[in-house]
Amino acid sequence: MNRPIRAVALVSMLMTLALMINLSIAYLAQAPYFNDRPENRRVTDARFGQDRGPIMVGNTPIAKSTPVDDQYRYQRSYPAGELYAPVTGYYSYLYGASALESSFSAELAGQDSSQFLSRLIELASGASAKGGTVETTLSTKAQKAAWKGLAGRKGAVVAIDYTTGAIKALVTSPSYNPDDLATHDLNASQKAWKKLNADSTKPLANRATREIYPPGSTFKLVTSAAALEAGMSADTLVNATSYRLPGSTKSISENCGGKEITLTQALMVSCNPAYARLGVDLGQDALRAQAEKFGFGTKFLTDIGSVASVYPDDLDAAQTAMTAIGEYEVAATPLQMALVSAAVANDGVIMQPYIVDQVLDADLRVTSQATPKQWDKAISNSTAAELRKMMVKVVQSGTGYRAKISGVTVGGKTGTANSDNKRNPYAWFTAWADDPHIAVCVFVEDAEISASEIAGGRISAPIAKSVIEALR
Repeated sequence: MNRPIRAVALVSMLMTLALMINLSIAYLAQAPYFNDRPENRRVTDARFGQDRGPIMVGNTPIAKSTPVDDQYRYQRSYPAGELYAPVTGYYSYLYGASALESSFSAELAGQDSSQFLSRLIELASGASAKGGTVETTLSTKAQKAAWKGLAGRKGAVVAIDYTTGAIKALVTSPSYNPDDLATHDLNASQKAWKKLNADSTKPLANRATREIYPPGSTFKLVTSAAALEAGMSADTLVNATSYRLPGSTKSISENCGGKEITLTQALMVSCNPAYARLGVDLGQDALRAQAEKFGFGTKFLTDIGSVASVYPDDLDAAQTAMTAIGEYEVAATPLQMALVSAAVANDGVIMQPYIVDQVLDADLRVTSQATPKQWDKAISNSTAAELRKMMVKVVQSGTGYRAKISGVTVGGKTGTANSDNKRNPYAWFTAWADDPHIAVCVFVEDAEISASEIAGGRISAPIAKSVIEALR
């Protein structure tokens, strides 16, 4: 073989090798990219036609697939409609998936690596592929009590077992029916999507974990915790007289029951001047550090979508005073404020919140099981004990009296946020109970009453009471 022929052969071999490498890379590394392309209808059709497994609450499916006589073969449906929408999310041909339908899509479709054995058995037997089952931690009774309590008002409810981190209720209102997006009538699905996105009440918004709001006086629990950690006690006297914000002409003034009152009394009546002054004394760094120990700045429940609660940076003294009472730019999710109460009830320990208990393959073998895990220690045991006593006083003799339950010890804190003085106030209530071991937060976006500290107690506390009672 002469030199020119050898050169041509070598170049041909190199080109063939390069082509093989390129095809291998495209197949192995870029397959997900091509599969996920919206214009790849063949893959979309195949995925939409899968026999996806159910999402369960107890023994009841809240999302399931049933055989139908059309090109997609299986229809995804949501028997409880709006009730569990922020948890299940939707599974749509045009708009993909959200919440658990998205984060556990591989398991529900039977395509996760943990389900290899089931797929192998199906392949060997010639059976059709079936999806796995996702079992949630939710309680039907608690979920329904929360939904009924909100009664269509914009808001959210979160209830958590503070000893494990298991979510027992997660409701957002208004909600939507995922069936409208999962329908095989693609024109109807498109119309539903446009209508939902155009709705000013934001039914697609998950107010429990994906939206943040000024927490109002519920944030005084964080301020109280910082004060107790700094050496104060529940009986320490604090100045409750009118307080002029540093460097400002604005004054905070209200009758808190005396010029000097105990920290417990200040929490019971939610004394703004006392807590504003206390915030300045503690300083922004101490408040921020305490907020972060409770979870501010951290995303929880990412499998259904979440945002982190916010404690602002670079505050002056007046801004620090306002954040200490839950105003200015401090903002929290209802989940976050439930975790604050959970930490107080659980000797300062925050358990990692979770909403999926276990996943089973098509043959009902458990492929993953949730294990309760400690996320952090927010406060000391002694601070938690002091704060529990203070919160019990709020319910027994203070602004949260509507949350009283006979035979159950309940500690709570009301909150009203009215930062712009134009809209109706946000009504908050966060609480814990000793039996059952539940922490709960209720948030109502439009309290429909004038701005006053009783908004959280009047509107939200009764809803928290009903959720706790549903879990007894």
